[in-house]
Amino acid sequence: MSSNSNYDASSITILEGLEAVRKRPAMYIGDSDVNGLHHLVYEIADNSIDEGLAGFAKTVTVTLEKDGSVSVEDDGRGIPTGIHPVKKISALEIATTILHAGGKFGDGAYKVSSGLHGVGLSVVNALSTNMKADVWQDGKHFVQEYQTGRPLYPVKVVGSSDKHGTRITFKPDKTIFTTTVFNLKSLLTRFRQQAYLTAGLRFRLVDNRTTKDREADADLPTDYTFYFAGGVKSYIKLLNNAYKTVNKNIFYVKKELENVDVEVALQYTEDLQERLLAFANNVNNPEGGTHVQGFRIALTKSLNDYINRMGNEKEKEIKITGDDAKEGLTAIISVKVHEAQFEGQTKIKLNNPEVTQIVRKVVSDELDKYLEENPKDAKILIGRVVLAQKARKAAKAAREAVVRKGALEGGSLPGKLADCSSKKAEECEIFLVEGDSAGGSAKQARDRRTQAIFPLRGKPLNSEKYRIDKVMENKELKDLVIALGTGLGDSIDMNKLRYHKIILMNDADVDGEHITTLVLTLFFRHLRHIIDSGCLYVAQPPLFKVEVSKDEFYWVINEQDRDAKIAELTAAGKSIKGVQRFKGLGEMNPEQLWQTTMNPESRVLKKIFIEDAEEADLTFEILMGNEVAPRKKFIQTHSKEANLDI
Repeated sequence: MSSNSNYDASSITILEGLEAVRKRPAMYIGDSDVNGLHHLVYEIADNSIDEGLAGFAKTVTVTLEKDGSVSVEDDGRGIPTGIHPVKKISALEIATTILHAGGKFGDGAYKVSSGLHGVGLSVVNALSTNMKADVWQDGKHFVQEYQTGRPLYPVKVVGSSDKHGTRITFKPDKTIFTTTVFNLKSLLTRFRQQAYLTAGLRFRLVDNRTTKDREADADLPTDYTFYFAGGVKSYIKLLNNAYKTVNKNIFYVKKELENVDVEVALQYTEDLQERLLAFANNVNNPEGGTHVQGFRIALTKSLNDYINRMGNEKEKEIKITGDDAKEGLTAIISVKVHEAQFEGQTKIKLNNPEVTQIVRKVVSDELDKYLEENPKDAKILIGRVVLAQKARKAAKAAREAVVRKGALEGGSLPGKLADCSSKKAEECEIFLVEGDSAGGSAKQARDRRTQAIFPLRGKPLNSEKYRIDKVMENKELKDLVIALGTGLGDSIDMNKLRYHKIILMNDADVDGEHITTLVLTLFFRHLRHIIDSGCLYVAQPPLFKVEVSKDEFYWVINEQDRDAKIAELTAAGKSIKGVQRFKGLGEMNPEQLWQTTMNPESRVLKKIFIEDAEEADLTFEILMGNEVAPRKKFIQTHSKEANLDI
């Protein structure tokens, strides 16, 4: 055994100061990819928002600079710059260089705050190659600069000024993040959301980046301002813009109880999906928490109480559940809590137990009044929820039927499925192909050990327009769900997924794209966990074969690549023998299909993921829903962006 295998006291490594953050960034910001990159901006902006919530800041400005840095500025009080009585250095330096230090722990500086761990500013500093803090307060301009978390000099005064506030400028460390290019659309979504949640606070987002760094955002303006006086009630109107609403009058309450500010708005639509957003101290909680729990209890109780008071004898026999009240619900729950307890630094879930009863009481009391004062809305709303209950029972029966017939429950696989021989889900993949023609070529081309083929005959049902029970009446989709093995909807079990790659492989024409969209709709609405797990892909089959000779040819996936390849070959002195265009996968022989589209060594796959669930939900509703007017408007707006192959 070598000497370096010894484990003794000398083996223990102590990470001082901010070293731990640089060593394990995911512990503090979730990950080191684009989401973690954006989290840096949000951490700094949250501090500025806290100044707004406290009534001191009126404007927050976020600027993407040409050199790859970001600045966040507010006109609040400014981070304290005085000498700390214990540490004997400036409070600004403490806040930027020491974990778990800030003004959010005591009782005086902030009534509510999104950043209660005292790590946001120091973590951003640790994960940046350089950072600069500008503070304007008491008629002076204070400055301090840092490199990889370490101050270059003590806090100093560089001049006088009548301004007040703070500006933090930082440049993310390229050695830590997989990318340092910000997505403007993601930032816009976040700060538009914050503007709704903080009525009266103005947000400005400026993009000064070079053309190269703005390539993905080239179609977006470079200067935005968000300001909404109506708060979350206005937010509800935005979310329901593309939907037909049930209750005309939006339910809205804003009330403080036991030092907790509760703001809730809700409205029902004729859509089948629930859109519920939860926030604690302006931070989105995607996994909900105690405030959502209190809201659901109150909603169910108020609906049942109203039915018992005002319903007919048949309706009084109905007992509404929380699941019944979800369908078509659009709701925003925002609470502001003095000592917010979150699950993790990324604040995905609120854990304050006292908030449940506070939200329950506020919502229940006000919703009871709303139903009494708006009898027309109440009647329609109750009818909507009762209908949802009947549909839920039918959907449950449909899901159970799929599970009973599923292969992993002792049933048999669909006859059209050409399964692979391996039983190891992690190495198996299934190709969803368009029709028997492509399916025949794919079956011949595939690796039978790890690749399964499932042909889709005809165009699948549009899952956006129907509940699960109706969707499962469609044999094509029902057989697909059985083949995957997971079940669907609320009962989906990812441990039973039989293939870790599900690949949509359709023709590169209008019909093929339509089928792909219909299948994506099914996954988004009823098999969402498969997308979230990173198991869904779209194949990129070539559209052209550029041939120089029998032994030299190139596959390209679109007209742009075709023209570029021809130009490249011509410049190299080669003559083009011919260009073959494939109208569909069925035109390829098995060898060609394997080489271009199915071989893991040479194929191109596009992974499907959901960066912005809110925007994705709205887009699916517009394009695949029942309302024609929003779809017409969308097509007119985005027609110039379309890539039509006609």
